[in-house]
Amino acid sequence: MFDTVVRFFQEGGFFMYPIAFVLVVGLAIAIERYAYLSSAKRANRDAFDRGILPILKKRDYASALKFANDSNTAIAAIMGAGVSRYIDKSSRDEIEFAMEEGLMETLPRLEKRTQYLATLANVSTLLGLLGTIIGLIAAFTAVANADPAEKASLLSQSISVAMNTTAFGLMAAIPLLLIHAVLQTKTNEIVDSFEMAGVKLLNLMSDQNTSKSP
Repeated sequence: MFDTVVRFFQEGGFFMYPIAFVLVVGLAIAIERYAYLSSAKRANRDAFDRGILPILKKRDYASALKFANDSNTAIAAIMGAGVSRYIDKSSRDEIEFAMEEGLMETLPRLEKRTQYLATLANVSTLLGLLGTIIGLIAAFTAVANADPAEKASLLSQSISVAMNTTAFGLMAAIPLLLIHAVLQTKTNEIVDSFEMAGVKLLNLMSDQNTSKSP
């Protein structure tokens, strides 16, 4: 099997190398992003469920703000912005806007480099097509000067080799697109958890204001 893969790669010509480079770069980005998002999801969940939320339920907003300032998680920064506005006796809309601003500051870090995977998948496909077209041009040029009895055999063989780059380009592009979809879903799950945490904070504050009213 290894010999078959090596022969397939060698027969594809020069364009197999840039496609392989694109695939390696894409996989490196995918591994880094998956590790980062998995770590961020776990850290943010722990910071909210075990840190901020229990304090908020006690309505100790000063301690919640201190915890948010001491934590380096994104959800702590978002919650801290809302709690700070609440302590300053801001309106519900102002608290919500403050948390939305914190979310917008966090999004670029979550989405960083993920979009490159879709671009690399397209580049891989295009490199495969370009390699095939150049291979076909070279094949037809060589066949034009060949013996008529050998033309059909040479042409079919040359076309088969030229198509290797398209096949390899697609083999690189499909996994990159699938990984991009997985990472995008993971990012959306984190963003949804931030929004849910913001709603919980607003509801707790509303409940406290209701209990204070006569």
